Parts: sequence; structure tokens; C-alpha cells
Amino acid sequence: MSKEKLLILDGHSLMYRAFYAMPNLSNSEGLFTGAIYGFSNMLFKMIDEIEPDYIVTTFDRSKPTFRHEAFEEYKAGRKHMPDELKMQFPIVKEMLNKMAINIFELDGYEADDLIGTLANFAENNSMEVYIVTGDRDALQLATDNIKVVINKKGVTEKEIYDRNRMIEDFGVTPDEFIDVKGLMGDKSDNIPGVPGIGEKTAFKLIKEYKSIENLLQNLDKVSGKKLKENLLEYSEQAIFSKKLATIVKNAPVEINLEEIKSKKEYDIKGLKELFYKLQMKNQIARLESEMPSEENAKSQNVEFEVVDNIDKLENILSEINEKVFFTFSVKDDKFYSKIYINEIYIKIKEQLYLIRLSKIKEDDKEKTVKVLKKFFENENIDKISHGVKSLYTALSKDGIELNGIKFDTEIAAYLIDSSKSEYSLKTLISNLLMEEIKEDDDKVQMILLSKLEDVYIKEKEKIEELNMEELLYDVEQPLTKAISNMECEGFTIDKDSLYELGVSFKKELDDYTSEIYELAGEEFNINSPKQLGKILFEKLDLPVIKKTKTGYSTNAEVLDALKDKHPIIDKIVYYRQLAKLYSTYVEGLKPVIDSDSRIHSSFNQTVTTTGRLSSTEPNLQNIPIKYEMGRKIRKVFIPHNEESVLLSADYSQIELRVLAHIADDENLINAFKKHNDIHTTTASEVFNVNIEDVTPQMRSNAKAVNFGIVYGIGDFSLAQDLNITRKEAKEYIDTYLARYPKVKEYIDNIISEAENKSYVTTILNRRRFIPEIMSSNKILKALGKRLAMNAPIQGSAADIIKLSMVNVYKELKNRKLKSTLILQVHDELILNVYKDELEVVKELVKNEMEKVLTLDVPLEVDINIGDSWYDAK
Repeated sequence: MSKEKLLILDGHSLMYRAFYAMPNLSNSEGLFTGAIYGFSNMLFKMIDEIEPDYIVTTFDRSKPTFRHEAFEEYKAGRKHMPDELKMQFPIVKEMLNKMAINIFELDGYEADDLIGTLANFAENNSMEVYIVTGDRDALQLATDNIKVVINKKGVTEKEIYDRNRMIEDFGVTPDEFIDVKGLMGDKSDNIPGVPGIGEKTAFKLIKEYKSIENLLQNLDKVSGKKLKENLLEYSEQAIFSKKLATIVKNAPVEINLEEIKSKKEYDIKGLKELFYKLQMKNQIARLESEMPSEENAKSQNVEFEVVDNIDKLENILSEINEKVFFTFSVKDDKFYSKIYINEIYIKIKEQLYLIRLSKIKEDDKEKTVKVLKKFFENENIDKISHGVKSLYTALSKDGIELNGIKFDTEIAAYLIDSSKSEYSLKTLISNLLMEEIKEDDDKVQMILLSKLEDVYIKEKEKIEELNMEELLYDVEQPLTKAISNMECEGFTIDKDSLYELGVSFKKELDDYTSEIYELAGEEFNINSPKQLGKILFEKLDLPVIKKTKTGYSTNAEVLDALKDKHPIIDKIVYYRQLAKLYSTYVEGLKPVIDSDSRIHSSFNQTVTTTGRLSSTEPNLQNIPIKYEMGRKIRKVFIPHNEESVLLSADYSQIELRVLAHIADDENLINAFKKHNDIHTTTASEVFNVNIEDVTPQMRSNAKAVNFGIVYGIGDFSLAQDLNITRKEAKEYIDTYLARYPKVKEYIDNIISEAENKSYVTTILNRRRFIPEIMSSNKILKALGKRLAMNAPIQGSAADIIKLSMVNVYKELKNRKLKSTLILQVHDELILNVYKDELEVVKELVKNEMEKVLTLDVPLEVDINIGDSWYDAK
């Protein structure tokens, strides 16, 4: 009959080992998880390999032990536990509790003593014991029945020692290993040992004399004068060190075998919830494999009715008079002209329907559109769906306006946590409901639909808990409709001008290529970093700034450092800008012009962590305007027709105004209230000159300080930007903060808040998690501080421009104006405005943007008109 097995985990030791072995992982809420992940991997591996009947874990307590009382310097000088690790201990204990793994910890004793006591108890009860630890001190506990599993590299590689293995590997018994420790001491525990005796000498002496006591009685046989003198002088210290190193085997703990049984009350559901919170997919997958197969099958079982004719469609949609849940699939190949709806999946009360819309429309398109219009335009039907922007767009093709969207689970998920890479319904069901949807056929859409209501309930509760109702219902959800309309409208392109611009750019590229070849003295591939590196650093003998694995670095930072060293550098920098513009915004625009001569860019609400919109296919927010060549590209963006012009409405210094409001700095607020030029005012303060004596260079430097403060710039970066010394840069920043003291107070407070909460919020309560600020890595922590300073400012500015878009869109519509929003670029709105509406729209846009929120400083908007985007700036 095989013996029962007890698995003992050395909690503190394994958590430390896991922490330093694993990457610096964290979940979206800023909770570090690397140690928990490593610990759980090791635990599951040990359970699989050992198949224990009983499991326990031991932890140290923070209070002093009997060893501290005996020796005040015991463990003195040991580094404090990193905060990133400290925060993980309560979570790993929660995990162990859910696995019904008993935790042993006791004031006055170390975890090692509890391990020794538990192991001794189990051996006396004829059990086989496995002690899993990263600490070699536990080797003294090895016997024929007690095996010490020492974690080596990482958390899963290990060595297993019993009594015989100890003798084979070290030449001493486990008991004699204590004497070795007594002689050599232990720096990590501050056990003194005997000066001059290291590990090699300690093992040699104990192999020969078996114990410290016997060694001291035979000092006359010990060779080496200095060694003999040290043993004689520090004999009492050696005996005392042995005592400190000896693990207690009779600590006063109660051991109930019934309570420490493996999987006695294994809470799979609770553990799964915890792993979802920690975002540990591998651990979730393991748990799901342990769940009863019928439970998994039940969650995937769904019944639905197929709707594939117009009469049936009309019947089911006319039945709806209350809240309804639905999803849909849209055919989208990047062109607005080819977007259409394939299928609609709808839940009415408890009945699920799959509406094969493309098939129904083929049979009777006119009646189908009429039925859909009646349902989708009815504001009295509360509609809950997921990611409705593409539906707004697709329905508009049939002249249908989608109304009554009360909750979009995709948008809500983004607000709850903006750091995720995607927000598919399948992912939300996985994260919120802890259910994996495995089917890949048509049935999967109906399964997703069947879970939508549960996702909605959980998200709605979370939105309310986070006080994000205004942000969701008044900003983000209405914005979806506004940006769908922008996508439908598109931006008209002057194809002839685009072609001519391409010819011009190509000629300029050829000219610059020739000039670079002439300066280099030979032809080469300018776009090849390897060939360019050889030209710059070997042929032209310029100083090497940075090397990579493949050769010389020729990135923008390197070229910037070389800009005064040779005339070829400026040519290369310009050539790169020109080549990028040519490929991305000349040749790159041609394939995405739709049949209506417009570009219908896609605007995304759920991509950035800052809250800003992003633009893709193509990205119209990123056209560089540093050089005139970049600005020229805006000439090809024109009004829809001859009856229209373009209107640009741009917030003036919105981030600095938000900073003034958030920081509540009187001096900064007054500067804006007086409508002073803020950069000139700052220059006057920083350089201690009268306003009228501020030079353009002073203003430029002050502008860098103003925006640098917003983005958390330090003296080193400011010095580089302004080409001044770090001392001068520090003086600029210090003078600025002295003049605007509440800004300094804001910076200190927001960093402290982020360190306490792991997140910061905007004026409208948009939340951004900043796990970097909890890092012990100085570079990461510094990044976290900069993000903490900037996120409330940039995020609030994003909130303001989004709310402005919503209000402008609604007001244009309410007044039944033909003019429309067609683009948003950070702090700027672009509208296609009919000339006969121009004055009305100018006033409308300015009023809506400037009155969007009441701040302590006025919001100011600059309005410009033109026959191209270039002219409107």
C-alpha cells in the first residue's frame, strides 16, 4: 500500500523566486501579477506531478521571531520587499483559500519552522513529504521520507533531495548541513558564522569532523594557523550560528488532517473569477478542463429560429414594444459604397432569432427597408447592442436612421478599461461571464447574443460604480452616431491635384537623391540603413552615435545628433520626410478614394488609452505639417461641391487651459481670462523681463516649457529640445513652477493619487490605469509619473472635443442644415459648410465648442474658412 503524500509550499520563498523569474506582468487595473502567475504555475505543476493527498502553504509573519530575540542583528540589512511583490501576497493567499489549501503562519516563528514541524508531523504519521522551496536552508529537513524540492532556474525547473541525494551531492547528511551553515554563516540572514570560512572550507571540515562541536574538540588536528585561530576565537559564535540556522520541528501549531486534504472544497468558480480578474488565460483554461463536461455543454446550448422571408420579419419586429437585445454582421471591405448588413441576431423576450437579411432583401428590398426603418427608427424601443457604429453606417445607405440605442457594450467596455487591445463580444463574455465560446459556425453568433444581456447587466453596474454615466450616455454613445455620419460623408479629394502633387513630389525626391549622391560621392540605397550607415560612418567618417546588432543606427535620433556635422544630414532628413509623405499620402491615398471621389476614413473610439479618437484607412490625423511639403497634401482635400467651403474650428491651447482649470492656479487662470498670449506671459515670468521685451526666441522657449510641463518633461529633455544646458533648463522649470505654484501642487498630488490608486481620471471621470507608476524600475516609474501628470489633461481635452462634436452634430441636425462634420483632428473640427449657411454655422460651431463645458478659464476657438483644407488653416 502506497504512502499518503503531503505537499508543503514555502510561500514567501516561492513568491520571491517567481517575482524575479517572471516578467513584470500586471492586469489592466495596475495590479502586478508576475509572482502570482509564477507561483500558480509551480503549484499546478507540483500537484500534477506529485498528486498529493494533503497540501499546505507556509508564510512568514512580519513580527520578530525567537531568533530576533536571541540575536538582534538577525536578518538586519535585508532589503525591503518591493511594493510590486508586496501587493501580490494577499491575492496569492486568496487563491490558496479558493483552492482549499491551508495557510500556516505563526507569530514568533519563521515559515521554515512551520515547514519543519509539519514535515516532522507527517513523517511520524507514515506519510511521504514534499517540501517545495527556493531556499537551501530546508535541505537540513531531508530524510528518506521527506524530500526537499529546490526550485532552480525560473519556477518550474527543480532538484529533489532526500537523505541519500544530500550525501551523494554534498558529502554531508542533512543534519550535518546545519553545521556547515553554522561555520560559513549566511549573508542573506545575517548569520555571522566564522570569519574566513567559506562554503568550500565549511563542507570540507564537516565532512571530516561531522559537527562543529567535534571540530572544536579536535582543533589540534586542523591544519592552517589562521583557520585554527579563527575557530578558537569564534567558537561560541559558530555554535550560536548553528543554533540560529537550525529549523524548529515542534512549533506550537494545530494540524488537522481532514482540513488539509487536497481539493477538499476546491472552489473552481471562485478561482476562475479570480483568474479572470488577474487576466491569466492559461490558468483559466486549466480550470475549464477540470469543469464537468455537461456544465460546459450546457453553456453552449442555444435554440433559435431562422427568419428568411419578409412576412416573418415583419411579424417578429412588429411584436417589439420593450427593451430588445441584438447583434449583427456587416459586410465591410473598406469602401463605404460596399458596406451592407448580412444578418441580424435579435432577442425578443426569451426568444432568439437569426434574421438572414441579405436573403430577405433579395426577395423584396423595398418592403424589407420599410420594415427595418419602422423598427430601427423607433426611439421608444430601447435597444442594447454591441459596436453599433458600423450599423449606423450600413443602415444609412438605405436611408434608415438608427435611434434608441440605450447601451453599447463595446463602448462601455472601453470606458471601463481603455487599455485592452480589443473589445469583441466574445472577449467580453470570456472576461465578464467567465465563459469561453468555442463554436466557429453560425451558432456562435446566437450563443453570443444569448449572453449579451448578462454582459449588459455587469457593465451597467460597473459604469454606475465608476460614475461614468455622463461619459457613456452623453458623450461616447452619441458620438458613435456623429462619427458614423462623418464616415458616411467622407472628405472629397481633388484627384487632379493629387496626381500633380505626386509628380511634384517624385521630381523633388529625384532631385534630393541626386544631391545626396553628390555629397556622398557615390550612388547607394538611401532607404537602406546598412548602406547609409557605411556612407555616414565609414566613408564620411562621421562620429558613431549608436550601434545595433546589424550595424550602425541611422534613426531620427542619430541624425538629429549629427545635424551640424555634415550637409548631407539635413538632405537625408528631408528626403525621408518627403518619401514617407509620397508613399503614405500621395500614392497611399489613391487606392482608398471611393467611387464618389471621397475618402471615407474610419474613426475609432476604442483604440487609444487617452480617450482620443483615432483615424484609420487612411489615418487623416497624422499628416505631418512641420514642412511645407506636408501642408501641401492638405490642398487636395476640398469641399464636396462648388456651393461649399471648408470650415476649420480649432481650440486654442486647450491642454494648457485644462491644466489651469485642473490645477486651479490663479496666475495661470488670470492669464487666460485676460486673453493674454500665454507663451509671451510665461516668457516674461521665466526670463524676468517686461512683456514688451519678450523676444520671439524667448516666446518659443517659453512655449516649450508650457507644453513640456503638460507632458511631464524633465530638465534633460527640455535642455535637448532648446539646445541649452541642463542647469538652464532646470532654472526655466523651477521658475515656471514658482510662478504657478498650484501647478506644482497638482503635479505632486496627481502622482501621489496615481501611486495610491494605480489610475487617474479626467474632468468627466474618464479613467486611465497606470501600472507603470507602481514599478520599482526607475525608467518605468518615471514614465508612469509622466503619464499620471498628462493623462488627466490630455484625456479631459479629448472629452471636451468629443462632447463638442456631439453638440455640433446635434445642433446642425436640429436646425436641418445641410452643412456637416467631416473630420476631427485632435483639437480641430473640419466641416463641409454650404456657403448660404456659412454665417449661421460659424456662429453655431463657435458657440457650441466654447460653451461645451464650464471651466475656470474661457475656451477659445479659432475659425478659418477656405476652398481646401490647406486654405482653411
